[in-house]
Amino acid sequence: MKTRVVILAGGEGSRLGTLTAKRTKPAVPFAGKYRIIDFTLSNCVNSDLYDVMLVAQYRPHSLIEHIGAGGPWDLNRDFSGGVRIYTPYKGRGGKSAWFAGTADALQQNHSFIMHNQPDLILILSGDHIYAMDYEPLITFHLDHRADLTMATIRVPQEEASRFGIVQVEDNYRITGFVEKPKQPPSTLANMGVYLFNARVLDKILWQDHEDSTSSHDFGKDIMPKMIAEHYNVFAYPYSGYWVDVGTTQSYWQAHMDLLATPPPINLNYRSWVIHTRTEERPPVYIAGNANIRNSMITDGCVISENTEILDSVLSPGVFVEPGARIYKSIILTDARIGANSEVSCAIIDKRVTIGQSVRIGENIEDKPLVTTIGKACMIPDNMVIEAGAALDIELGPADFATMRVKRNETILRQGMQNDGNS
Repeated sequence: MKTRVVILAGGEGSRLGTLTAKRTKPAVPFAGKYRIIDFTLSNCVNSDLYDVMLVAQYRPHSLIEHIGAGGPWDLNRDFSGGVRIYTPYKGRGGKSAWFAGTADALQQNHSFIMHNQPDLILILSGDHIYAMDYEPLITFHLDHRADLTMATIRVPQEEASRFGIVQVEDNYRITGFVEKPKQPPSTLANMGVYLFNARVLDKILWQDHEDSTSSHDFGKDIMPKMIAEHYNVFAYPYSGYWVDVGTTQSYWQAHMDLLATPPPINLNYRSWVIHTRTEERPPVYIAGNANIRNSMITDGCVISENTEILDSVLSPGVFVEPGARIYKSIILTDARIGANSEVSCAIIDKRVTIGQSVRIGENIEDKPLVTTIGKACMIPDNMVIEAGAALDIELGPADFATMRVKRNETILRQGMQNDGNS
């Protein structure tokens, strides 16, 4: 059986706020040295799946640069698969190329997906954090003679309305599916992992393409239609860790999960390596009297004397000046934390400069309000940024009317355009 993987990596990720102001959601940094897309790509190669298509849309520049020819994932192959990246394009007729939905993204790339006649099409999302072997899923699909197999996971009842919810019979055959219901009929959630027989996908995509009433989305249109028309649609039960980091709160919580003992995904597990593209950085330097506990510190970081870092993740090149304190925070690449400043329950994006004696966020034990500081911001000395505040990218001292940003306040920059760099 020839399996082709199609990764949908076009998510705008607007609920991630400033983190996706200049990058698509799958390209958002994660767990110090990685990007979100690395987990899906690594799942593929660790499952011996090397024929990979990646369909991008929103601000794909940093994603394309990160993946390149696919070398870190052993996907730089010319004749035996490899990774190929596709973005929207406009053909003859002048029709807009922007994808109308997940099904439309596949339909517009139909000829590429069906090239060389694969037997199975595995459709994945590029913005989820999980470690999953797809081989048992493929075996399950073949054993059940399924037209479509959807990976599913149990979620808490209070969170079920955020997901596509599945109803199944005892043999895992799906009898009902509803997208983000206000009153969920079950807690079995769609993971956004779909395994299709290629011929069935071909047929259903063309039918959906010709339906003027369709929104061309898998969850809203394709799944309900296939169930109603009695296709063999099955739910594959997955019991591992899986999270859609779709909000700043879930992004922050996923990092806190990694710091648990034991972590839900062991990044040191050598039989399931999470591959990524990294640049050369010097070793971490930690001053003798720095206090670091339960944290992940990535190459190139400099931790000065009299500092304290607890329950936090620092990406490459972060510089922590003397006397600074960081609690339950995610600090991204090349950020600088000024002397005697305190950062609590916050997400600090790349190349942010925080002045001296600044107070950001609040160290709350139960469901903290996460504070976010956008890329390349410059925070003046003695500023106070209260819990839950959100600062736009590239803010400077002149953008702050006062020396305090209030709780849950959003500060936007004026008169500037994003340049697409990440």
